Amino acid sequence: MAKEGANVVIGDILDEEASRVAQSIVSDGGSASTVHLDVRNEPEWIDAVKSVVSTYSKLNGLVSNAGISGMIPDVMDTDYFDRLMSIHARGTFLGIKHAAPVIAQAGGGSIVATSSIAGKIGADYVHMGYNAAKAAILLLVKSAAGRYAKDNIRSNAVIPGWMPPMRTSVASADPELRPKLLQSVPLGRTGLFPEVAEAIVFLSTDAASYINGAELPVDGGFLAYRGFPQQL
Repeated sequence: MAKEGANVVIGDILDEEASRVAQSIVSDGGSASTVHLDVRNEPEWIDAVKSVVSTYSKLNGLVSNAGISGMIPDVMDTDYFDRLMSIHARGTFLGIKHAAPVIAQAGGGSIVATSSIAGKIGADYVHMGYNAAKAAILLLVKSAAGRYAKDNIRSNAVIPGWMPPMRTSVASADPELRPKLLQSVPLGRTGLFPEVAEAIVFLSTDAASYINGAELPVDGGFLAYRGFPQQL
């Protein structure tokens, strides 16, 4: 985004890490700042959006990307279900709720949310809450696509496939499990974060000016060809 000339505001619950990312962007010649944001907390969303408008006078787009892993030892843990739904589904909803009216005031723009292949296909080694939350994101985006089109706001989702292990994931980092997971990817490899980032940038720019309510897989052909293996 910064390479395309955007003023990037990073909202994160991890303030130090957000600052490091912002500093990296600035060091590369871009513009970036941070706001503290727990995506589950509605008042923090309100404050974050106000901060952006106060600093830059407008908001042109939202990338909803906060999330945690669905691959944990107990994939039927109830408390973790609530946490998954709160961060992924509630967080995306709150972001759209509070960002869209401000984007509309700026004359329109783009909303992009990060879902997952797990939002399209179930599997017994992924927490049900992760499947449900990532699927919810897809429907939130489609709803927003219709609701805010009149305001010249496009809403779309990216669907990453197997990526490098998340900080909160134990199973996906397993050196024995990972090769089995990649057997279901026609390109035969893990995706790269920059590949997902480029898809998000595309959907956010005028290059995607007639794309609204879409789901863009960035999965090496996973969904097109096979889907999740039933047993590992």
